[in-house]
Amino acid sequence: MNNEPSKAYLRKGKEESLKRFHPWVFSGAIHHFDTEPEEGDCVEVYSSDNRYIATGHYQIGSIMVRVLTFDGEQIDSDFYYRRLAAALDVRQHIGLTASADTNAFRLVHGEGDNLPGLVIDIYGETAVMQAHSVGMHKDRRLIADALLKLMEGRLRHIYYKSETTLPFKANLLEESGFLAGGKDVDNIAIENGLRFHVDWLKGQKTGFFVDQRENRKLLEQYARGMKVLNMFCYTGGFSFYAMRGGASLVHSVDSSQKAIDLTNANVDLNFPGDSRHQAFAEDAFKFLDNMKEEYNLIILDPPAFAKHKNALSNALKGYSRLNQKALEKIAHGGVLFTFSCSQVVTKDNFRNAVFTAAAYARRKVRILHQLHQPADHPINIYHPEGEYLKGLVLYVE
Repeated sequence: MNNEPSKAYLRKGKEESLKRFHPWVFSGAIHHFDTEPEEGDCVEVYSSDNRYIATGHYQIGSIMVRVLTFDGEQIDSDFYYRRLAAALDVRQHIGLTASADTNAFRLVHGEGDNLPGLVIDIYGETAVMQAHSVGMHKDRRLIADALLKLMEGRLRHIYYKSETTLPFKANLLEESGFLAGGKDVDNIAIENGLRFHVDWLKGQKTGFFVDQRENRKLLEQYARGMKVLNMFCYTGGFSFYAMRGGASLVHSVDSSQKAIDLTNANVDLNFPGDSRHQAFAEDAFKFLDNMKEEYNLIILDPPAFAKHKNALSNALKGYSRLNQKALEKIAHGGVLFTFSCSQVVTKDNFRNAVFTAAAYARRKVRILHQLHQPADHPINIYHPEGEYLKGLVLYVE
């Protein structure tokens, strides 16, 4: 990192979003740099009339600066310690750090914790860290040191996972690995008393989707006596809550055989020998087209259909098509849990897509719950884009 940070000067009038504390500076807003920064460097952002506004990580792309501070703080180990401590305080207030039934939660949620480009999930004594920006990648050891200091006695291992988060930097793929600990690591996460294998080495995200914790708990209340279909099951999270809730039958479906293997391993952890569960490695649309069983509780939790705005139209068609198939097949009096984790899909976008699906399926549908991400995935009030998880619980006559 350069000793003296480069200064980015904005075009006239382009500072308005920053005055509202939005943490992104887009490339089109920048007029020039006084010196050329290296990718990942900290840069200072100034208005066209030379007034300091913010400091953040520079990156080549449409989002050129991710703001870390509007107060001129130095970005060092003390800075990261303060931000991590603030994030931990939030999790303590919501009761996640001292729970006997849950040891898996998100400690840092990017912009939601004023650390754009950084994700940290906690699984017992292990933290799994991901960098979604080059700046956070460069600062990973500062962050790890601050995290160990903050959680001394509670945290033994820090695994840094970059292979899926920085694909545009092929040379960074070799950087994945333990920044601390690494021996005798227990990869079992506990969530509301259920246990899950966490594959942070090669699994999706940090190895487990902690953002569905509260929604899985809600599903358990609907499961008694139900025949349940869990589509896009990944490690089977919703399936096991359904089993604990008294479902008569649970089928888990994912296109990945590896996900199905992990789901079956999690069955053995929680319900060894339970014949109610069966898993299938199959395409979701194909399974819905050909399914023989009549399910009265269906979960649709697909991967993001749209990663950017250019894909929004096709994504909404995909959500409509998927939900229509489920609504056509679900038993009368059935319940559908349906989700979108696409950031560019708004709540209204998603609701309209499901409305279209219901109309084409010609079913009478009522909304029972409108779901969202849990409190350990907070939304920065100045960054509404952080509200990415949307869900609906529908009663289908």
